[in-house]
Amino acid sequence: MPLLLLVLVAACSAPAASPESVPELPVVSAADVTARLVDSSRPVVLNVWASWCLPCRSEAPLLERAAAEFAAEVDFVGLDVRDDQDGARSFVAEFFPGAAITQLHDPGGDIPVALGGSRGVPLTFFYGPGGELVSLHTGVLDERTLALEIDEILRRAGT
Repeated sequence: MPLLLLVLVAACSAPAASPESVPELPVVSAADVTARLVDSSRPVVLNVWASWCLPCRSEAPLLERAAAEFAAEVDFVGLDVRDDQDGARSFVAEFFPGAAITQLHDPGGDIPVALGGSRGVPLTFFYGPGGELVSLHTGVLDERTLALEIDEILRRAGT
């Protein structure tokens, strides 16, 4: 029985895509991210994650589903922090292959603090159009919280 369990765990954790098929994530600065937010005409969900963060792994499938469901109305951005490109690309290959999420890289982990958050992960920022910070969620997102926060940024966008 333990061998069967190990096989099932290994099968469930296998990457859906090859990390080599994922391009390097663009390295960005706080100014780059701020400009992206200010220039956005749509609401933005900015999720801060790291490949070594177990809670980030648990919320990733929820974010992937939300990005697919709301792709026409909300921009989803992932920000990998304090990580290397290999770890980041493996995480994206495993949890976000083909997802409608723009992935960015902050190797120093300074951007979340510059945006008003902390150095802890996961963090999720919810922005209205034009970069208005509506809410910041610290820790793992659950389905209800994500739905309520998306409803709020959509309401503020008038959609």
